[in-house]
Parts: sequence; structure tokens; C-alpha cells
Amino acid sequence: MPATATNGDVKFGSRPTGILHRTPWRPPVASSAEGIYVTLENGKRLIDAVGGAAVACIGNGHPAVKKAIKEQVDKVSYVYNMQLSNEPAEELAHHLLEASKGAFELVGFVSGGSEAMEGVIKTARQYFYETGQPQRKNFIARQLSFHGNTVATLSLAYHPTRRAPYAAILDTENFHHVSPAYAARFKGADETEEQYVERLRKELEDKFIELGPNTVIGFVAETVVGATTGVVAAPRGYFKAMKSVCDKYGALFILDEVMSGMGRMGTLHAWESYGDGISPDLQAIAKGLGGGYASIGAVLMSKRVASGVRDASGFWKHGHTYQANPLACAASLAVQKVIADENLLENVRTLIAPTMGALLRERLQGANAPARPFVFDVRGGGAWWGIEFDFDVPEAQRLDLAKLGQPFTMAVQARALENGLIIMGFTGGASLDGTKGQHCMLSPAYNVTKEQIVEIVDGFVRSVEEVLKEAGL
Repeated sequence: MPATATNGDVKFGSRPTGILHRTPWRPPVASSAEGIYVTLENGKRLIDAVGGAAVACIGNGHPAVKKAIKEQVDKVSYVYNMQLSNEPAEELAHHLLEASKGAFELVGFVSGGSEAMEGVIKTARQYFYETGQPQRKNFIARQLSFHGNTVATLSLAYHPTRRAPYAAILDTENFHHVSPAYAARFKGADETEEQYVERLRKELEDKFIELGPNTVIGFVAETVVGATTGVVAAPRGYFKAMKSVCDKYGALFILDEVMSGMGRMGTLHAWESYGDGISPDLQAIAKGLGGGYASIGAVLMSKRVASGVRDASGFWKHGHTYQANPLACAASLAVQKVIADENLLENVRTLIAPTMGALLRERLQGANAPARPFVFDVRGGGAWWGIEFDFDVPEAQRLDLAKLGQPFTMAVQARALENGLIIMGFTGGASLDGTKGQHCMLSPAYNVTKEQIVEIVDGFVRSVEEVLKEAGL
């Protein structure tokens, strides 16, 4: 598709975009936004039903956040964190530690999710290096996971499509993988949930033994898996079992909550509600931390890790130019105060979760739902929902999906945009090689109303049904 075929023509005419976009075409150009509504430069108004990528947790244009950013610009816009700290960074750190109720003792700020996971990798290694265990060099993560788009985080994760172009330069000596905790696809038909968890626990312990238990730095997992498989939570007892293996061999238990954390699941940390209540030794956060108002991420460190580093070198050997940026920290602090002051996590738990879940299931899996034969699963919690489709069913024989010219979920994403709704479509999350599976994701702001939830579900279901009709339903 030509670079000028989609949008931007109103302001830029037929001039090609100067940006190397993440799509083969120039995406529609946003000119303004307020709350969950985004207005394009051609005047079309969209509902952002996915918060960008589970980022815009309080929507755009919140007056308290705008005020905080403007006031900080007037005070201090930048200092280098190796020379000077700053007030919003110090206050944000205390806010996060206090809100975590003793789970963490120190915070390190970065500029986003991939950086946060890079920070986790380096902090974990620094901890063992400085506590006299330099032989620990191996990380164990999971297949069908995503931990960032840098070379190291692509090595740590196992997202087949995103890894493919860089496979030749990824580190396979220090990063290892075990099976995903995805019961709907990989639990045996004759297995109970408890047996499935025990099988995964044994697989992790076997991997420790294979590598040499005293060479393993830690086990890394997303508390709720995001884009790769589409809002997949682990079975009950899974994280308790995985942590038991880490504890047995002295390794770190590490969680990636870049997407699932900071309230997305209805609790500040996803592990409080979807991780057996097990706090990690290290945790990465981002997205909902700044809510899209600033580029910011953070590494949260438990007392164990904090003490290990503090009692040795005493400082974090990981840093970047914009680390703990005053503007980013001021924006993030304001976002977190809005979430607390407006009681938005209660809205996530009592309004968004039950309303969105019930509506999606009724409209997509109900007795009279046209899409019912092709909906493998509707899953999620809080303000985060995944809808997985499966066309390996007899009813799909009457469809001509090739007519769509692209995977079904990508066609739904495109149709939804035409219908005024921003969603996300993905492929490849239902098989270890990334060749099977299609899912869509919804992750609205925490302050959406019931009427807006209904509008989101209506627009999504309409788009699904229109694409099915185009394919011959």
C-alpha cells in the first residue's frame, strides 16, 4: 500500500511520510484527543477502546495531569540523574513503594517497558554479581511470551514473529524457555488444573537442573500474558509453584507487569489478583505508570534485591540519559494520584470488568450470536479483555477467509477503525511456532462509563459480524 494512501492528505497533501512507521502504510494522523475520543486530522472521531496499547489508563487531556506537567516545565524540565535527583522522581518513588504495601523497597526509573525489562535483566545479574555468585548467568522465561523489542528482551521472550528477523543475533546461551501457562490450549484433556500446574512446575525444575541450579539467575513471566496470546492468565497456584522452584535453588522470581500492571487488572499489581498474591523479587512496570502522558517505566526491587545491591556497590549500574526525567515523573505522579483520588480501580473492578465481560460473552457467544461458532474464548478481567477466534471448526468451511486478503483479526481491526473504533488484532498466539491463533484485545481507560462500554462492545461486535459476512457467513 502506498505511503500516502491512508491519511495525512488534509495537511500534507500527497507528500510521502518522513517516518519509518511500524506499518507498511502511513497510519491515520491524530490531531486532538479528549478522554477516550481521538479526532483525526480529517475530522473523523474515534473511540480508543484499547488505550493505544493498554497505556492511556485515564484517557487523554485530564486537567490534573496537564496542570502538573505545565507546572513542572516552569520549575525543572531536565536534570541528569547521575548528577542531581529531582522532587517529582523522589515523590513518585515513595508513592509507588507505599502503594505496594511493603512488597518493594527501591525503585529505578527508565523511559518505557522495554527499558524496564532491560533494567530487570541487568539488575538481576548485578544482584548476583555483587553478592558473590558470578556463576549465575542464565534466565528462564516462557514460550509465547513478550518482554520488549530490544535484542536482549527479544532473547528473553519467545514471540516467534517478532524474533524472526533477528534470530541470528539473539542470545540463546543465556536465555532459555519452558512451556507457557495457557491451559485453554495446552492443558491435557485428561489433566486436572492441579496436574497441569504440577507438570509445569516439574518442567521448570528440570530446566534448572539441566542448566545447573546455581547458574540460574531467575524465572521471568508476564503475570497476565498480553499481546502474544491475548490476555491469558495462569491457572490458580501456578505462580506459587514457580516461585517454590526459584526459592529452592536461590534464584529470583521476576514478573513483567509492563502491560498487566498499574491497575489494568483491577489491582495496582496484577499479581495481587491474578498471581496467587505472590510478590516478586523484581518487577517491571510501564504503560499505565505514565498513562501515555510521558514515556516512563520502572523497575521495582524487593528488600532482598535492594539489600544485596545496597550492601555492595550501593548504586544501580544501569542508566540512561532520560532516566527519572522530571517531566515524566511529574506526569506519572499526577496520573497515579488521579487513579487514587477518583477511585478508578474500584470502577475497573465493579463496572468495567463485569459489564464488558458479560456483554462480550452475550454478543459473541450467546445462542443467537452469528460469531459464536468461531469464538474460541472470551477472557480477561479488570479493564483488559481478549477475544480469541478459531476457524478450525466445521462451520468455517462455508467461509472464504482468503477473500479478506489478510488474517481475520487484522481485517476486524481495520473494519473497526472504519467504524470509528480503535482496537488491536493479533495472530500466532495459539501454537508454539506462531502459526496458529487469532485474537483481538480491548483495554479501555479506567474511567469509562457504562454507556461507553456498551458503545465499545457494539462497535466491536458489529465489526466482527461485518467481516464474517464479507467472508461469506
